[in-house]
Amino acid sequence: MREPLLYAFYGDDFTGSTDVLEQLASNGISSVLFLGSPSAEHLERFAGVRAIGIAGDSRSRSPEWMSANLPAIFERLKSLDAPIVHYKVCSTFDSSPSIGSIGRAMDIGREAFLSRFIPVVVGAPHLRRYVVFGHLFAAAPDGTVHRIDRHPMSRHPVTPMHESDLRVHLRDQTTISVGLVDFTELTVPGAASGLERELSDRKDAVLFDMVDTTSQAAIGILLWKEALKQPLFSVSSSGLTAGLVSAWVKAGLVRPVLSGSPIEDVSPLLVVSGSCSTATERQLRWAFDHGYEGICINPSELLANAEDARALVREAALVHLAACRSTVLYTTLGLPADAAHGELLGRALGQLTREILEWSGVRRVLMCGGDTCSHAVPQLGAYALTWRTNLQPGAPLCTVHADSPLNGTEIVLKGGQVGTDDFFDEVRGVKK
Repeated sequence: MREPLLYAFYGDDFTGSTDVLEQLASNGISSVLFLGSPSAEHLERFAGVRAIGIAGDSRSRSPEWMSANLPAIFERLKSLDAPIVHYKVCSTFDSSPSIGSIGRAMDIGREAFLSRFIPVVVGAPHLRRYVVFGHLFAAAPDGTVHRIDRHPMSRHPVTPMHESDLRVHLRDQTTISVGLVDFTELTVPGAASGLERELSDRKDAVLFDMVDTTSQAAIGILLWKEALKQPLFSVSSSGLTAGLVSAWVKAGLVRPVLSGSPIEDVSPLLVVSGSCSTATERQLRWAFDHGYEGICINPSELLANAEDARALVREAALVHLAACRSTVLYTTLGLPADAAHGELLGRALGQLTREILEWSGVRRVLMCGGDTCSHAVPQLGAYALTWRTNLQPGAPLCTVHADSPLNGTEIVLKGGQVGTDDFFDEVRGVKK
């Protein structure tokens, strides 16, 4: 018999989904991340887990796509009978009325789950993302904390963040009224009083400030108590997950583990990057300066001449990997001239990655870029990921589960802004 679930989630991109998996599994909560709505057979293979996730790509989709696809996904999650179902968004909250609309996901979730209210928890101290009086602040790749509308995310090529007040940001995406419990109220009793005030004022969703692990724990305790009264649907970052973990530990439901298997140097490493972030650009340049082979892919050529272009890149990569040289396939260094390739490019990169992994025997791969990962990983033929160990916050090492030769392959999915300059070497397992 399956143990009762503590929690279920849908990640609006694949990198964010593994961030949640990291929060759960590294703290002793047995978890699995499915790469699509799981079949009964696949659920049975993970009958002992306490948390189940589904990785998705709604962050790069239209509201019309969400309306057509999210209801069935939400019904699948609802059928798992978890006290909390979490629609996981990035802690930079980047979205727009036309792409990745967080507001549209809130609308659909409200209809599917009929929650008393929708908690919105965006801050994620472990990623240096903070919400104060409803305004979002985030650390840039150089470590400096900026208001989100002055952060590099304000120049994102698809969903630039031009508004830091998250309630104002949501007004263009939903008619749901959003209240606020601010950081001055973030003790357990204070947050409860603030929540009741906002609900009495007929707010359908409530945004919670989050400034540190203390406020995070208070929010987690409050929302877990609310979920035990009546199941909740939440639209939040992995900061919610971290807060719930604190509540579960305090309640004695889980025992923190905070460990993982040490990793060995698996040279050569395969890296596939479609990211246009400044952080990834620095990582690429660092890698090229430290002996990694680089193969630049022209997106237009890859899409226009798919088989021929893929064969050329594949053969070049196989030569480098056979010589035990870690190899990077990349589409851009920094902002590209044309950012419109999106899903088609991600799929092509995924097909290319699968061919290289199957032909080379390489057993560890790093993929960079939220949209890239979301569209590329489904091409690998895997059905689930499980956590193996933590590397740097937000980018754990995971194990691939597949009914194919790629079963057991290790993978890291890295968002554009994540990781230090030498992160590729850490993924490879190089001892410093």
